[in-house]
Formats: sequence, C-alpha cells, structure tokens
Amino acid sequence: SNGSDPSPSSFVLASIPGLEAAHFWMAVFLCSLYIVAVTGNCAVLFIVKTEPSLHAPMYFFLCMLAAIDLALSTSTVPRVLSFYWFNTREISFGACLVQMFLIHSLSAIESSVLLAMAVDRYVAICHPLRHAAILTNAVTAKIGLVAMARGVLFFLPLPLLLLPLPFCRSRELSHSFCLHQDVMNLACANTTPSVVYGLIAILLVMGLDSVLICLSYILILKAVLRLASWKERLKVFSTCVAHICVVLAFYVPLIGLSVVHRFGKDLAPLVHITMGNVYILVPTVVNPIIYGVRTKQIQKRILNLIHIHNN
Repeated sequence: SNGSDPSPSSFVLASIPGLEAAHFWMAVFLCSLYIVAVTGNCAVLFIVKTEPSLHAPMYFFLCMLAAIDLALSTSTVPRVLSFYWFNTREISFGACLVQMFLIHSLSAIESSVLLAMAVDRYVAICHPLRHAAILTNAVTAKIGLVAMARGVLFFLPLPLLLLPLPFCRSRELSHSFCLHQDVMNLACANTTPSVVYGLIAILLVMGLDSVLICLSYILILKAVLRLASWKERLKVFSTCVAHICVVLAFYVPLIGLSVVHRFGKDLAPLVHITMGNVYILVPTVVNPIIYGVRTKQIQKRILNLIHIHNN
C-alpha cells in the first residue's frame, strides 16, 4: 500500500499460509519445548543455589545464563502460543516494541555472559593458581551487572528510533514475534539511522564477543597443546566442551536468522518463522541439557534428586 500510518495501533504476527489447520499441533510442540526450557533452567538455578560446592564463578555464570534463557523464552513463547491456539494474531504497537527490546537486549546480555564464561575457562586453564584470586564472587557479580547494563544501553535506542516513524498500511510481520529488522522493514520512511545503529550495536556486542571468545579458545588451545600427553590434553580441554556447545547453540541460529533477513526476502514464510523460533528456543532448551550432561556435579545432583523423589 502507498499509504502510511503515523501511529499504528498494532502489528499482525505471521502465519504460515496453508498450515492454519496445523496450528494446534505446532503450539503443542512449542509448548513442550517451552516446558523443557523452563524446567531445565529452573533446575540449574535450584541445584546451584542449594549445592555449596557449586558456589563458584563458572556456576554463577551458568545461573546467569539460565535466568536469561528463562526471561527470553517467557517474553516470546506465551504470546506465540496464544497466537497458535486462539488465533490472536495482533500485537499492540507498544507491546511489540517492548518485546523487540527484550529479545535483543537479553540476547546481548547472553552474549556477554558467554564471553565471561570463555574468560573463566581461559583463566582456569592458563592461570589455574590465580583463578580464585582473579575471579572472586564480587568480580563475578560485577561482570553480571556490566553485562546487563551493556545489553540494555546498547539496545534501548532500537525501539526509540522506531517510535517516531510512520508505518505502512501493511502491518504483517514475517515472524511470530517482534524483531527489530522485521518491524523496521514496515516503516514508510528513511530507516537509515535505525539500520546503521542496529548494525553498530550488533557488531560492538555480538560481533566483538564472538571474536574475543575465539581468541580465548586459541589461547586455551595453545596452552593445552603444551601439555605432555594426549590424555592430559583431552582431560583439560573436555572442561570446555559444554561451553563450546552452548556458544554454537547461541551464535549459529543468530547468524542463520541474520542471513535469512539479509538474503532471504524471497524465501517461503515457513523458513522465516522456523528460523525465528529456532533462534528463540534452541539455546534456551539445549543449554541446561548440555550442562546437565557434561557437568558431573550437576548430573550427580539431578540423579540424587530423582532418587530421593522415587523413594
């Protein structure tokens, strides 16, 4: 449409043409994943809180990760489920901007925490005698606060830049929730400031974090290769496997979604919706599973809880 709306009351969430009859079962599947995500992340928070031996920087960072995943999934999935189950496709303009801010800022905070966890692994492996002195509980708490402030300050301008823009009469998004690129594409005005700032924010947060994480693992790998035997090398590097898997679970969907937005304008709606849901749900579901499987202390505590419950 050639017309524009200076103050849209709502946006329309995307649906998959031809699959409206399958919405109920899609919602059941998403709800199952959401339950797994909430249960797993709450279990991580409970276990670390109640187990004194886990009161260490590595597990405090893991708690931060679990809390972020809970907030991220809860800010999106219930709204998606109401769309699929009750066909409430419209989301108000204000609610859309708030959801967009939460998704991007929480993702930025998660990226910062993943970087902090990489630094923790680097110090533990390359400077083990100084680890306790460098990463104290107070330093860990400050890192968490800096990560939160960084995510909020860098991504708060995104909804503010969109707020004064006029929007086209077509208000249909390409995802089941609100993302900055998606909402911005509906604006009937010059979006260059929003495009430039969004790119700068992504590069200075997720882009910089990914480079520093890679650098941390290059240094870790160099330290591991200096060890005498392959058995020692594998034992030391195995402590990083869970974190590497979590990093991949976060950055691969993020990159995939960015590629779809940049080059996939002609792709089927199913691709956009699927990539969006993968970006939101995969990290929140797999993170507690990965750490539950790879971390012996958490695994042992879970098995003890199951044993006590069965008795």
